[in-house]
Amino acid sequence: MKSFTLIAAVLAASSSAAIAAPAGQSNGVLADGDGMTLYIFDNDTAGTSNCYGGCAKSWPPFIAAAGASAEGAFTLVERKDGAMQWALDGQPLYYWAGDRKPGDINGDGVGGVWHVLN
Repeated sequence: MKSFTLIAAVLAASSSAAIAAPAGQSNGVLADGDGMTLYIFDNDTAGTSNCYGGCAKSWPPFIAAAGASAEGAFTLVERKDGAMQWALDGQPLYYWAGDRKPGDINGDGVGGVWHVLN
């Protein structure tokens, strides 16, 4: 897991939570602007998402707003459908369908390959 500092306004890109930029930490872990936890997937490679189909239904990718630009450690990864997904140091970021409210971390450790960043 990586450590990082709160970066609240670094990438404010959209008013829609589903396509907002990473905003900082919630409950001590990386979260979007609404406090929903973001996860990484061990089966991804730097700059490449390997979560599609059923995987992406359970682990929705953290999609960037059109025209969003990467800054600092936050990068963008192009998905197979052309959508741009937020990444941290090239590692694509996802939500977990089992998280219901800001601060939930129910996906941490799922299958031994999904992890929060704190």
